[in-house]
Amino acid sequence: MKLYGDDVSEENPVESPGPAPSPGRTAEGPSAAPAPAPIPAPAPSAAPVPAPSAAPVPAPPPSPAPAPFGAPSSPPHPLPPTPAAIAAALRDRIARGVLKAGDRIPTQAELSQEFGVERGRVRQALQALRAEGLLSHSTKGVPPRVAQPGHDGERAGGGTPEPRPTLVALGPRLVRAFAAPEVRIDALCLTAESLIPAVSEAVIGVHSGSLRPESVDVRILLPSRSIDLAFPVAASGEPVEAAAVHRRWLEMRDSQVRVLSRTLTGLRQSHGTKVSVAFRTVPFTPPVKLYVLNGSEALFAYYLVRRTDENGEDVPEMIDTWGPRAQLFPYDVTHGPRDEVFVAQSARWFEGLWQTISEELKLDG
Repeated sequence: MKLYGDDVSEENPVESPGPAPSPGRTAEGPSAAPAPAPIPAPAPSAAPVPAPSAAPVPAPPPSPAPAPFGAPSSPPHPLPPTPAAIAAALRDRIARGVLKAGDRIPTQAELSQEFGVERGRVRQALQALRAEGLLSHSTKGVPPRVAQPGHDGERAGGGTPEPRPTLVALGPRLVRAFAAPEVRIDALCLTAESLIPAVSEAVIGVHSGSLRPESVDVRILLPSRSIDLAFPVAASGEPVEAAAVHRRWLEMRDSQVRVLSRTLTGLRQSHGTKVSVAFRTVPFTPPVKLYVLNGSEALFAYYLVRRTDENGEDVPEMIDTWGPRAQLFPYDVTHGPRDEVFVAQSARWFEGLWQTISEELKLDG
C-alpha cells in the first residue's frame, strides 16, 4: 500500500535491524579487543524550513446539467425587431416625453446597435415617423429632431392638426392610445379594412414591450347584412350583379371581423391583458367613419363615393369607396374648447347608436 510522502511499498519492504550485539562480541563471535566506544550522535541540526507549497488551484465550475432529450442545445435566437416595432418604440418615447420636441433622434448607427438590426430597418422606421409628422426633415449626416408643433405638416395654424389619409394617420393614433393603462376604442365604419393594420401596429408595440396596457376595450359598429347598402353596389343595377357585390362585401366584412378579433384577443394569452371586443350592426350605410380613442380624441372622415371598374374579371363595375384613402380629421380635447366639444359629442353619438338601434353582429358559418 502506497503511503503519502513515502517510497515504501508492500512489494519492497525494508528489513528492520536485529538486536544490537552484546559488548565484547561481534556478529560472528567473541572479539579479542574490547568494543570501541560508541560514536556520539551528532548534534541535532536546525529544523528544516518547509518548502513553500504551491497556491491552491481553484475547483472548476460545475458543468451545466445536460439538456433533456429532444431539447435544443442552446436557447433560440430572438428575431430582430421589425421597422414597425422600432418605430413604435421611438414613438412611445416621444409620447412619454423621453424625447421632447426639438431633441435630436439618435443616429442610425446608434439605433442600429441598440436594436441589433441593420441600418436599413432603422431608416424605414425613421421614414415612417417622418411621414407621420413626428420628425423633422434631416440633412445628410445629421439625424432628425422631434418635430415642433407647426412643422412638417403635423399642425397647421392655431395648433390644429392637419387631416391625413386613414392608412397613414390611424396607426400612430392607436399606438398613442395604447400607451394608456386602460384603452377604449369605439369605431363606426363600413368595414374593418383600415382598423386591421392600425391595430396590428399597436399590438406590435405591446409585443415589443414599448406599450403595456392593462386592459383593452374595443366596440365596433358595422352595417347590417340585411339592408340594401348605398355602397358598395353594382353600377348596372342588375339583380345578379347586385347580389354578387353584396356577397363580396359581406365576406370581406366577416373575414375582417375575425382577423381583428383574433389579433386583439391574442393579447390575453401572450401578455395577460384584459381584452373585450364587441361588434354590433346598424341599419344604415355609414356615410362617414368615426373613431373615438380613450374618450379624449376623435378621428372623423367622409367616405368619398366613386365608380370603379378595376375589380378583376369576377367583380362587376361598382359604386364604392376606398376607406384607407379617406382623410381623417383629428380632434383632441387638449387642443381647446372646440375640439373638446366635438370629442364629447362624437362619444355621445356613438353611445346612442350602440345602446338603441344597433343589433348583435352574426357571422356566416
